[in-house]
Amino acid sequence: MKHHPTEILWMRCLSIDSQFCKAVVRMSYLTHEQMVNAACRYRLGASRQGGVIFWQIDQEGRVRDGKVMYYRPDCHRDKSKEHRPTWISTFLKRRDPFPDAPHETTHCFFGLHLIGEREGDVAIVEAEKTAVILSELYPQYIWLAAGGLGEVQVDKFRPLRGRRVILFPDTDPDGTAYCRWYQAAEEVMRSLFWDTSPSIRVSPLLELHATPSQKSRKIDLVDYLFK
Repeated sequence: MKHHPTEILWMRCLSIDSQFCKAVVRMSYLTHEQMVNAACRYRLGASRQGGVIFWQIDQEGRVRDGKVMYYRPDCHRDKSKEHRPTWISTFLKRRDPFPDAPHETTHCFFGLHLIGEREGDVAIVEAEKTAVILSELYPQYIWLAAGGLGEVQVDKFRPLRGRRVILFPDTDPDGTAYCRWYQAAEEVMRSLFWDTSPSIRVSPLLELHATPSQKSRKIDLVDYLFK
Protein backbone atom coordinates (compact mmCIF):
# COMPACT_ATOMS: atom_id res chain seq x y z
CA MET A 1 0.00 0.00 0.00
CA LYS A 2 1.37 3.41 -0.98
CA HIS A 3 1.50 5.91 1.89
CA HIS A 4 0.77 9.62 1.56
CA PRO A 5 4.00 11.61 2.15
CA THR A 6 2.72 13.03 5.45
CA GLU A 7 2.10 9.48 6.69
CA ILE A 8 5.70 8.56 5.91
CA LEU A 9 7.01 11.65 7.70
CA TRP A 10 4.83 11.01 10.75
CA MET A 11 6.21 7.49 11.14
CA ARG A 12 9.77 8.80 10.86
CA CYS A 13 9.38 11.81 13.16
CA LEU A 14 7.58 10.37 16.22
CA SER A 15 9.67 11.60 19.16
CA ILE A 16 9.71 13.34 22.54
CA ASP A 17 13.13 14.83 21.81
CA SER A 18 11.81 18.31 21.03
CA GLN A 19 12.50 21.46 23.02
CA PHE A 20 8.78 21.63 23.73
CA CYS A 21 8.63 18.24 25.47
CA LYS A 22 11.78 19.02 27.44
CA ALA A 23 10.40 22.42 28.50
CA VAL A 24 7.08 20.96 29.67
CA VAL A 25 8.97 18.67 32.06
CA ARG A 26 11.52 21.33 33.03
CA MET A 27 8.74 23.75 34.01
CA SER A 28 6.97 20.99 36.01
CA TYR A 29 3.80 21.15 33.97
CA LEU A 30 4.07 17.37 33.59
CA THR A 31 6.36 14.64 34.85
CA HIS A 32 8.55 12.82 32.34
CA GLU A 33 6.17 9.84 32.43
CA GLN A 34 3.16 12.08 31.84
CA MET A 35 4.95 13.79 28.96
CA VAL A 36 5.66 10.44 27.33
CA ASN A 37 2.00 9.48 27.70
CA ALA A 38 0.83 12.78 26.20
CA ALA A 39 3.34 12.60 23.35
CA CYS A 40 2.13 9.11 22.44
CA ARG A 41 -1.50 10.20 22.73
CA TYR A 42 -1.03 13.08 20.28
CA ARG A 43 1.72 11.37 18.25
CA LEU A 44 4.08 14.30 18.66
CA GLY A 45 7.11 14.54 16.43
CA ALA A 46 10.41 16.41 16.53
CA SER A 47 12.30 18.20 13.78
CA ARG A 48 16.07 18.04 13.43
CA GLN A 49 16.27 21.60 14.77
CA GLY A 50 14.38 20.71 17.97
CA GLY A 51 10.96 21.93 16.92
CA VAL A 52 7.87 20.01 17.96
CA ILE A 53 5.59 18.66 15.24
CA PHE A 54 1.92 18.87 16.11
CA TRP A 55 0.33 16.46 13.65
CA GLN A 56 -3.25 17.08 12.60
CA ILE A 57 -4.83 13.64 12.37
CA ASP A 58 -8.54 13.32 11.70
CA GLN A 59 -11.17 11.08 13.26
CA GLU A 60 -10.44 8.34 10.75
CA GLY A 61 -6.73 8.35 11.51
CA ARG A 62 -5.66 10.19 8.35
CA VAL A 63 -2.79 12.64 8.69
CA ARG A 64 -4.05 15.97 7.33
CA ASP A 65 -0.94 18.07 8.02
CA GLY A 66 1.60 18.89 10.69
CA LYS A 67 2.68 22.16 12.27
CA VAL A 68 6.31 22.62 13.29
CA MET A 69 6.67 25.01 16.23
CA TYR A 70 9.57 26.08 18.43
CA TYR A 71 9.58 26.67 22.18
CA ARG A 72 11.97 28.31 24.61
CA PRO A 73 13.16 26.59 27.82
CA ASP A 74 10.39 28.43 29.73
CA CYS A 75 7.81 26.63 27.54
CA HIS A 76 6.72 29.80 25.76
CA ARG A 77 6.78 30.11 22.00
CA ASP A 78 10.02 31.09 20.32
CA LYS A 79 8.75 33.87 18.07
CA SER A 80 12.05 34.70 16.42
CA LYS A 81 11.99 35.13 12.67
CA GLU A 82 13.87 31.91 11.93
CA HIS A 83 11.48 29.90 14.14
CA ARG A 84 8.13 30.86 12.72
CA PRO A 85 5.55 28.02 12.64
CA THR A 86 5.82 25.96 9.46
CA TRP A 87 3.30 23.57 7.94
CA ILE A 88 4.60 20.21 6.77
CA SER A 89 2.51 20.56 3.60
CA THR A 90 4.43 23.77 2.83
CA PHE A 91 7.71 21.97 3.43
CA LEU A 92 6.66 19.19 1.03
CA LYS A 93 5.76 21.69 -1.65
CA ARG A 94 9.21 23.28 -1.37
CA ARG A 95 11.10 20.00 -1.33
CA ASP A 96 8.64 18.08 -3.52
CA PRO A 97 10.22 14.67 -2.88
CA PHE A 98 6.94 13.07 -4.05
CA PRO A 99 6.12 14.91 -7.29
CA ASP A 100 3.12 12.68 -8.02
CA ALA A 101 1.53 13.11 -4.58
CA PRO A 102 -1.00 15.84 -3.76
CA HIS A 103 0.19 18.27 -1.10
CA GLU A 104 -3.04 20.22 -0.69
CA THR A 105 -4.75 19.54 2.60
CA THR A 106 -7.76 20.49 4.69
CA HIS A 107 -6.96 21.25 8.30
CA CYS A 108 -8.84 19.85 11.28
CA PHE A 109 -8.70 20.25 15.04
CA PHE A 110 -5.46 19.05 16.59
CA GLY A 111 -6.18 15.83 18.48
CA LEU A 112 -9.28 14.97 16.44
CA HIS A 113 -8.11 11.36 16.05
CA LEU A 114 -8.84 10.84 19.76
CA ILE A 115 -12.61 10.99 19.26
CA GLY A 116 -12.34 7.86 17.16
CA GLU A 117 -10.66 6.08 20.06
CA ARG A 118 -12.91 6.89 23.02
CA GLU A 119 -16.19 8.31 24.21
CA GLY A 120 -16.38 11.43 26.35
CA ASP A 121 -16.94 15.16 26.44
CA VAL A 122 -14.74 17.33 24.23
CA ALA A 123 -12.84 20.41 25.42
CA ILE A 124 -11.34 22.75 22.82
CA VAL A 125 -8.56 25.24 23.55
CA GLU A 126 -6.57 27.49 21.26
CA ALA A 127 -3.00 26.18 21.61
CA GLU A 128 -1.77 22.66 20.93
CA LYS A 129 0.55 23.03 23.93
CA THR A 130 -2.47 23.57 26.20
CA ALA A 131 -4.33 20.52 24.90
CA VAL A 132 -1.29 18.29 25.36
CA ILE A 133 -0.69 19.37 28.97
CA LEU A 134 -4.34 19.35 30.07
CA SER A 135 -4.94 15.90 28.59
CA GLU A 136 -2.84 14.49 31.42
CA LEU A 137 -4.20 16.76 34.15
CA TYR A 138 -7.90 16.45 33.26
CA PRO A 139 -8.26 13.12 31.42
CA GLN A 140 -12.05 13.13 31.78
CA TYR A 141 -12.11 15.36 28.68
CA ILE A 142 -10.89 14.75 25.17
CA TRP A 143 -8.70 17.81 24.61
CA LEU A 144 -8.52 19.31 21.13
CA ALA A 145 -6.82 22.50 19.95
CA ALA A 146 -7.95 24.93 17.28
CA GLY A 147 -4.38 26.09 16.62
CA GLY A 148 -5.27 29.77 16.45
CA LEU A 149 -7.85 32.38 17.41
CA GLY A 150 -9.54 32.27 14.02
CA GLU A 151 -9.39 28.50 13.57
CA VAL A 152 -12.71 27.69 15.30
CA GLN A 153 -14.54 27.16 12.02
CA VAL A 154 -17.96 25.61 11.53
CA ASP A 155 -16.94 22.72 9.26
CA LYS A 156 -14.33 21.54 11.75
CA PHE A 157 -17.14 20.70 14.19
CA ARG A 158 -18.84 18.18 11.89
CA PRO A 159 -16.97 15.16 13.33
CA LEU A 160 -18.01 16.31 16.83
CA ARG A 161 -21.76 16.22 16.28
CA GLY A 162 -23.55 14.34 19.03
CA ARG A 163 -20.80 15.16 21.55
CA ARG A 164 -20.88 17.54 24.48
CA VAL A 165 -18.39 20.29 23.64
CA ILE A 166 -16.97 23.07 25.78
CA LEU A 167 -14.72 25.83 24.46
CA PHE A 168 -11.99 27.44 26.58
CA PRO A 169 -10.89 30.59 24.71
CA ASP A 170 -7.79 32.50 25.73
CA THR A 171 -8.32 35.85 27.40
CA ASP A 172 -7.32 39.37 26.39
CA PRO A 173 -7.97 42.94 27.61
CA ASP A 174 -11.13 43.54 25.57
CA GLY A 175 -12.62 40.04 25.47
CA THR A 176 -12.05 39.59 21.74
CA ALA A 177 -11.19 35.89 21.96
CA TYR A 178 -14.22 35.07 24.12
CA CYS A 179 -16.61 36.97 21.84
CA ARG A 180 -15.24 35.39 18.65
CA TRP A 181 -15.48 31.87 20.04
CA TYR A 182 -18.95 32.52 21.47
CA GLN A 183 -20.12 33.71 18.06
CA ALA A 184 -18.51 30.67 16.41
CA ALA A 185 -20.32 28.34 18.83
CA GLU A 186 -23.63 30.05 18.05
CA GLU A 187 -23.01 29.62 14.33
CA VAL A 188 -22.25 25.91 14.74
CA MET A 189 -25.41 25.37 16.76
CA ARG A 190 -27.47 27.03 14.02
CA SER A 191 -26.07 24.59 11.47
CA LEU A 192 -28.27 21.72 10.29
CA PHE A 193 -25.63 19.08 11.05
CA TRP A 194 -25.70 20.10 14.75
CA ASP A 195 -29.50 19.93 14.97
CA THR A 196 -29.84 17.18 17.61
CA SER A 197 -26.48 17.69 19.31
CA PRO A 198 -26.06 19.17 22.82
CA SER A 199 -25.51 22.91 23.14
CA ILE A 200 -21.90 24.05 22.93
CA ARG A 201 -20.67 25.75 26.09
CA VAL A 202 -18.14 28.58 26.06
CA SER A 203 -16.36 28.80 29.39
CA PRO A 204 -16.16 32.31 30.92
CA LEU A 205 -13.55 31.12 33.45
CA LEU A 206 -10.71 33.34 32.27
CA GLU A 207 -12.97 36.30 31.54
CA LEU A 208 -14.30 36.20 35.10
CA HIS A 209 -11.19 35.31 37.07
CA ALA A 210 -8.09 36.47 35.18
CA THR A 211 -6.54 39.68 36.51
CA PRO A 212 -6.08 42.75 34.27
CA SER A 213 -2.36 41.92 34.15
CA GLN A 214 -3.08 38.36 33.02
CA LYS A 215 -5.51 39.59 30.38
CA SER A 216 -2.89 42.00 29.05
CA ARG A 217 -0.59 39.00 28.60
CA LYS A 218 -3.37 37.10 26.81
CA ILE A 219 -3.01 34.04 29.00
CA ASP A 220 -4.59 30.65 28.37
CA LEU A 221 -5.89 27.95 30.70
CA VAL A 222 -2.46 26.47 31.44
CA ASP A 223 -1.06 29.90 32.30
CA TYR A 224 -3.97 30.45 34.68
CA LEU A 225 -3.75 27.05 36.38
CA PHE A 226 0.01 27.40 36.94
CA LYS A 227 -0.03 31.08 37.90
